[in-house]
Amino acid sequence: MDTENSTYPQSRRSFLVHSAQALVGLTAFSIPEICSAKVASGKRSVYLYHANQRKELKLTYAVGNLYDPRALAQVNSFLRDYHTGQIHRIDPKLLDILWAVQQETGAKGAYKVVSAFRSPQTNRKLSRTHRGVADHSLHMKGRAVDLSHPDVRLSQIRHCAMNMRTGGVGYYPRSNFVHLDTGMYRTW
Repeated sequence: MDTENSTYPQSRRSFLVHSAQALVGLTAFSIPEICSAKVASGKRSVYLYHANQRKELKLTYAVGNLYDPRALAQVNSFLRDYHTGQIHRIDPKLLDILWAVQQETGAKGAYKVVSAFRSPQTNRKLSRTHRGVADHSLHMKGRAVDLSHPDVRLSQIRHCAMNMRTGGVGYYPRSNFVHLDTGMYRTW
């Protein structure tokens, strides 16, 4: 094993530093306090409708603190880049944000997904033809989704996500979607 390029801690101190960094990272993306009791005791499910593929996906992706790898694989495939067909890992914390928003708003139907994972090629193409597409978009890392919900006003989704302070929240009422991501908390 090449120890210079290894990602494994080299000492007890290094291990403690990496552990603390991981703990801070987990805290930053934790589910809002208001939903934490439900998480510990129950199932978390999402119901998605992909507007560009005209397909639905409804599944339970986690029980308590355990994610279901088969369900996550289905989500990865469902939220693939519909332009290229490329599949990428979707951050499970993104699903947790969707679930928490749904719990807070009481929405029952499917989220309408406009965009999720984007390959770098698709992102470049979109940045040439659409305003507001970031060169280093979290969509390319499987950490962002653009969506709406037929039962909930866009402003309500935005407000709920902003109150959770668990990631980025972009508001695009003219295009009829809200951008949610698992990056640092910020709004636009």
